[in-house]
Amino acid sequence: MQAPPNLRISHGQIGVAMVDRVMLRPTYNWCIAAADKPYAFWILAAVAFAESSFFPVPPDVILLPMALAQPKRAWVFATVCTIASVAGGVLGYAIGALLYDSVGQWLIHFYGLGDKVEAFRASYAQWGAWIIIGKGLTPIPYKLVTITSGFAGYDIWLFILCSIIARGGRFFIVAIMLNRYGDAIRHEIEKRLGLWVAIGAVVIVLGFVIAFRLI
Repeated sequence: MQAPPNLRISHGQIGVAMVDRVMLRPTYNWCIAAADKPYAFWILAAVAFAESSFFPVPPDVILLPMALAQPKRAWVFATVCTIASVAGGVLGYAIGALLYDSVGQWLIHFYGLGDKVEAFRASYAQWGAWIIIGKGLTPIPYKLVTITSGFAGYDIWLFILCSIIARGGRFFIVAIMLNRYGDAIRHEIEKRLGLWVAIGAVVIVLGFVIAFRLI
């Protein structure tokens, strides 16, 4: 006896539902609950700092749910992300400038981009500071830009200025959207959390793919 069409559930649907219930939903709910805690800024700052130099997960993963929970504080969250990300970028720059032969090369090769360093330097020679700003606004792993910038010896102050523009622009775009449309966005995300997490994962993967091809 077959179940009615509207009651048929595939194994894939069951798997997605389990992932949503066991992994995604608790993590999302924790970020929402943590948004008004004193340690929220420290968590956000730590992820933003680490992502610019060695950590693979972008701070948007933490920024988005926290700003959704507290739309009026989205500007503050974006400011924290920007400051911490630029500071982490300076660490990445220092790794490239002072420790490239050991730590820098290991990180670059860990992400499979060892053969992209010269291509990035050529892009910088052609486009100048715009290459740092452009890549800082995209899903391309920013740590690759920071480490390579230090290794190539780009002007540190120009690098910091470009980082502020790029990272600030990226995070404040998120803040503007959530401050203005936060309730509608939160409703949509909570309704289809698994789908939006999957889209976010695809964007991150595309960032690495673009880095492989264009850097």
